[in-house]
Formats: sequence, structure tokens, C-alpha cells
Amino acid sequence: MKLQKNNTARRVSPWAWVPSLYFAEALPYVVVMSVAGVMYKMLGYANEVIALYTSMLYLPWVVKPFWSPMVDLYRTKRWWTVAMELLVGVAMGWAALALTGDRVLQWSLAAMWLMAFSSATHDIAADGFYIEQLSSHQQSLFVGIRSTFYRLGTIAAKGAVLIAVDWLLPVVGNAARAWRVGMGALALLFAVVAAYHAVVLPRRVAVPTPTSAAAHGAGWWRVFAAFFRKPGAAWAVAFMLLYRLPEALLVKMADLFLLDSPQAGGLGLAAADIGWLQGTVGTVGLTLGGIVGGIAASRHGLRAWLWPMVAAITLPDAVYVYLATAQPTSVVAIGACIAVEQFGYGFGFTAYMLYLIYYARGPHATAHYAFATGFMALSMMLPGMVAGHLWRLVGYEGFFWTVMAACGVTFVVASRLRIDPTFGKKTAEEA
Repeated sequence: MKLQKNNTARRVSPWAWVPSLYFAEALPYVVVMSVAGVMYKMLGYANEVIALYTSMLYLPWVVKPFWSPMVDLYRTKRWWTVAMELLVGVAMGWAALALTGDRVLQWSLAAMWLMAFSSATHDIAADGFYIEQLSSHQQSLFVGIRSTFYRLGTIAAKGAVLIAVDWLLPVVGNAARAWRVGMGALALLFAVVAAYHAVVLPRRVAVPTPTSAAAHGAGWWRVFAAFFRKPGAAWAVAFMLLYRLPEALLVKMADLFLLDSPQAGGLGLAAADIGWLQGTVGTVGLTLGGIVGGIAASRHGLRAWLWPMVAAITLPDAVYVYLATAQPTSVVAIGACIAVEQFGYGFGFTAYMLYLIYYARGPHATAHYAFATGFMALSMMLPGMVAGHLWRLVGYEGFFWTVMAACGVTFVVASRLRIDPTFGKKTAEEA
């Protein structure tokens, strides 16, 4: 379906909406995927329950390629963006109200599911809107800006929110009330964001050319089948599902480990400590690792840097074996370990994202990249669902040793890739 731009409408500078759009894209994703786990831990739920139910919340990002055509077929991406921001705000308000009533887990999880589906749909609409509204030059110019504000959204969600909730705890008396205030504040923030975008997002889009849902669906299935007919498809899908296996296990238990008492094998940190360490120090390390990885791959290509990146995304996980064994009390030492692990993850994750782009190349690159990101979400969802049960069997120290053993799977699937040595290198014209 082809969209024709209507250039007669008032032009709006991308500076007015790109930063706020990607800040808004990050915030609910981080709340659902990470902050919710800390919240449920502070409310007293068991680790295996938290890991199972919060991992299941990845599902909307797994299946979003299946309903992404709806965003193209009905209404405009501007409409979908604002509507989903309103729904995210409603979901956050619902979660806030659910935290001090009956059946807290059931009703708050229902709110999280609404937030997850709204956030995943917002991702589709916002990314499509960015592509529609900006020229190729502007897209390149603002790619760094959108990434920066996405990271700021991450810091706001996992840094500022956790610090604020921890500060509120002694003021309001218990964790449920503190989180009710925190989620309520996020709901108000999203109401403001939706109102702002309803006014400021440019309207330079035209009505889509008529395309029946049936015709669109038939074409979608052909494109989907073509994804699995590419050379090396089986190992490519295995790589998409298993490259991040160690991290998928680790990420579901890391915050719970930091929060748990030393008697339970954890480090006994407060929510504010996690806000600073994971939400700020860890995010900065992750961002720097990604920047360095991008620079390295652009100079020598993905294949030249594949093995250093495989090592970087796996071996630094050993810091959690050290933390579980030594149980240091120094926040500086813990922060240094988290920074190292997150820098390595950011550096090694570059290989994963570049390979997804590499595999998606061809006549259906956009759709195939969407399918690949669905596998990316599934790769985090499935291991996370069993992480809590694994911890229950072997404890934190045994769990982190299991994570290190899973690193071997990453090396195996990476060894089966066949990558053009010129992919990612700077061309002679660019040089």
C-alpha cells in the first residue's frame, strides 16, 4: 500500500516531535519488560512467578508482524501513534488502581498486557511515521537523536521511577501505595504526551491507496514464506533464537538477585540502588558498548568483528558468578560489574542487529526485518519463562553458572553463519 505525502499541510520541524516520540516509545516497553519485575518483587511475589508472567509479556512484540498490516490498512500512522499513547496511559492508570485492591496480580497483569499490546502497536506506528515523514537525509540525521531519547526514556523508566518509588516508600507506608503513586504519575505523563503529539505531529500524509484486506493477506503470506526460503534459513533462525540465550536467562533474574536478601543469596539492595545501577550506570554502559560496536563494524565489517562480539555478549556474564559468590557490599564494586556486563552486551548486540539486517536484505527487506524482530522478542520470552523455575532448583550461584554454560550455545550458532565479508564495511565511495 502506497502513501502519497500531502505537502500542502503545515510543516513541523522534526525537532518538535522526534525526541518526544522515541522517549514515549521506550518508556512503556521498559516498564513492562523490566520495571514490572522489580514492582512485583517489592510487592512480595515469588521469583519464579515474576519471571514467568513478565516473560509472557514479550508476546505482543513476538507477534506484532502479524497485525502490523492493520496499521497500514486502517487510519493513519499519526492516528495510531496518538491512540496507542492514550491506551498506554489508560493501562498505566489501570495498573495504579489495581495495586491496592483485590486480586492485585491478576488485575495488574491485565493492565500490563494492555500496556504491552499498546506499546508494541505504538512501535509499529511510530517507526512507520518516522519513515513516512522524513526524507532519507533527515532519517540519517535524526537516527542518533531518536536513539539518544530512547535511552533517556529507558533511564527515566528504570532509573527515575525506581528512585522515586524508593523515596516514596517511607512516606506512604508500603510498596503498594508507593507503586500506585508511581504508576499514576506515569499515566498522567502519557496523557500529556498524547495531547502534545495530537497537536504537534505533522499531518503531511494522504489517504492510503485502496487495498483489500484479503489481497494484503495473500501477499503477506507469500512474503512470510519467502523468509524461510532464503539460503541458510534454518541456522539463521537458530541464531535469532539462541544468540542471546545467556542474556535472556540473566536479564529476568538480575534485578531480583540484586533485590533479594543476602540470606536468600542476593545482594539486598534497595530499589533506588537498582535505579542508579541498572537504570543509569547500566544504560550508559549499554549505550557506549553499542556505539563502539557500531564504529568497529563500520570499519572492518560484521564478519571481521563477529567473534569479538560473540565473546563480548557472553563472557562478561561471569561478573554475576562473582557477585553471587563474593556477595560484595560496595555499591561501587557492584556498579562496576554491571557496567562491564552491560558494555559487553551493547558491543555484542551489534552483531545480532547487523545480522538481522543482513538476513532481511532483498525485495521484502522491511517485512523480513519485522519477522526477524519477532524472533528476537521470542528469543527473550521463552528462556525468561523458565528462568525463575531454574533459579528455584539451583539457587543464584548455580543459576549464574548455568548462564555461563549457555554461552556455549551462542558460540555454536554463531559458527554456522555465512556472512559476506564486505557487509558493513565502508565502501570506496563512502571513504
